[in-house]
Amino acid sequence: MTRLFRRLRRGIKRASGALVGAFAIGVLKMVRAVDPDKMADFAGWMMSRIGPLLPESRIGRANLAVAFPEKSQAEIDTILRGCWDNLGRMGAEFAHLDRLWSYDREQPTRGRIDLAQPDIERFHKLLDDGKPALIFAAHLANWELPAICAATYNLDSAVLYRRPNISRIDRWLTETRTAHMGELISTDLDAPMKIADALQRGAHVGILVDQYYSRGVPVAFFGRQTLANPLLARLAQHFDCPIHGTRIIRLENHRFRAELTDEIKPARDANGKIDIAGTMQIITSVVEQWIRQCPEQWLWMHRRWRQ
Repeated sequence: MTRLFRRLRRGIKRASGALVGAFAIGVLKMVRAVDPDKMADFAGWMMSRIGPLLPESRIGRANLAVAFPEKSQAEIDTILRGCWDNLGRMGAEFAHLDRLWSYDREQPTRGRIDLAQPDIERFHKLLDDGKPALIFAAHLANWELPAICAATYNLDSAVLYRRPNISRIDRWLTETRTAHMGELISTDLDAPMKIADALQRGAHVGILVDQYYSRGVPVAFFGRQTLANPLLARLAQHFDCPIHGTRIIRLENHRFRAELTDEIKPARDANGKIDIAGTMQIITSVVEQWIRQCPEQWLWMHRRWRQ
């Protein structure tokens, strides 16, 4: 009887997953048929009103109180509404990712993307130097766009991502993302090997570094200790390749600014070997600076600090 119950439960779970997957893909296709600007405005407006009522807002509000103890409750609420607005826009833009990257060097103000000349020069250096590199990013604004940029200009790239639990959604994402974002490496057990293969061929590997990692190294983030995933620093230690940071800033009128940092020098010990925790602290400090500049564009609704 127990075995039969388990089989029945697995069957129900698979069936419900298939239904959820079909519904989600149907919604994405429907969103894709709507003007992306109007859809983003609507989704942002809706989430800025619904989001503050959700349980996750308690996490976001508590995180903001830790990060900005000097801010009033009204200021924190304003940031949190902006965070929900950004998340709504991000969701709507997800269906249009292949259409969002529009940049014309001859007419730079006409497209959606704003690029400063120093960032263009740094990108071309990455494109032409023949070296692998590690590129870190954070959940800011539309954090999918840097990978779109790399693929658009034929930069050999690979992106580490977390596989969705529902297989149909995962297949759809893999098919659509791979066409516009280069190689995708799921955070499975063989991810380190695939990342190593990508770096050995000279690829540029993108990793999001701003979430809590239970087996991570201690770093200070907004003055409070948390744990950071050491993968990027360990890869830098093993391959001794350059480290850069990239971020997207959401601007008015449905535009974005893309930025690429100069090479980030890792921390080293007395013997010149890359120090893992020290390097992750340097990277975390860069991310913190980004967030302080645009706090309403970061994903505050996850538990970044845990006891």
